[in-house]
Amino acid sequence: MKTDLFDFDLPSDAIALRPAEPRDAAKLLVVTPNLDPEFDDRVVRELPSLLCAGDLLVVNDTKVIPARLRGVRERNGVPVEIEATLLKRTGPERWQALAKPAKRLQAGDRIRFGHESRVCLLGALDATVEEKGEAGEITLCFDFHGAVLDDAIDALGHIPLPPYIASKREDDERDRRDYQTLFAKHEGSVAAPTAGLHFTDALLAALAAAGVTIAKVTLHVGAGTFLPVKTEDVSGHKMHAEYGEIGAEVAAQINAARAKGGRIIPVGTTALRLLESAATPDGEVKPFAAETDIFITPGYRFRAADALLTNFHLPRSTLFMLVSAFAGTERMKRAYEHAIANGYRFYSYGDASLLFPERPR
Repeated sequence: MKTDLFDFDLPSDAIALRPAEPRDAAKLLVVTPNLDPEFDDRVVRELPSLLCAGDLLVVNDTKVIPARLRGVRERNGVPVEIEATLLKRTGPERWQALAKPAKRLQAGDRIRFGHESRVCLLGALDATVEEKGEAGEITLCFDFHGAVLDDAIDALGHIPLPPYIASKREDDERDRRDYQTLFAKHEGSVAAPTAGLHFTDALLAALAAAGVTIAKVTLHVGAGTFLPVKTEDVSGHKMHAEYGEIGAEVAAQINAARAKGGRIIPVGTTALRLLESAATPDGEVKPFAAETDIFITPGYRFRAADALLTNFHLPRSTLFMLVSAFAGTERMKRAYEHAIANGYRFYSYGDASLLFPERPR
């Protein structure tokens, strides 16, 4: 399957740099196969009227950490500015990270983070480069560990905005609120599960009044979520792995909702990927606590999801491939053309779509 099948043109002014205010005022494009009209222009706050009593929304309660650190590496008296994006904690004082410019680093280098205007109350945040990979990945060993290191990262780190926003403006304090969902609880993501950004307390109350329930799962979103597929053929792409958890009580809640005739609707591609990773061939969701690198492309048979609430995704990305698998490639291309023509806002801070499958489970 050729990667360019999932390419499309997007005007740069369609990329949202800030979320809608209030969050549930974002546009919602409903995509329903075999109905006329195929596309229905709504607003997120109308979601309760689009669902049925007994339906279950599955949200991702991961929390974004301020994972982007700016520092200085000094070697032989020559300073070089370094940016590191933390990816995965591997010990009390160790993190895997992506570094820019990685070519200026080598094992044994010392980096001092926090040289900007904000000052860590604990002093400088120093780290040693223990290992360096071929693709810019490094292992950092910090001088602090545990909770003290967490506090230092929180004080000095920047919210890791997606490249398509970060290239247009700097992050600020508002992003610390905006780039976090209402459900955020378990720290570990370097990107927000953006479909969850649309929820407000008022929307949750309206959903509850409509008989729609919420289940919470955790998938820590990695930086690879923003990467386009660079191979000519989709089969040559290596999917990034992300850690996820579905507790036994939540799995039972999901299975009970389905047994009663309710639809299971993941909020975002992260929740959907986790559900599909934990589902048996007949659609039963099992407890799960592991990494998943599931790569969903057209031809995949969905086992756990009956609909999907998601934002609009990058061309040539694994996420656009996923929604194409769910609702049909040509249909999703038409949906995106409709969205562009009708002023929808794209990507993390943009508007949403509610997708129903091309082939129901």
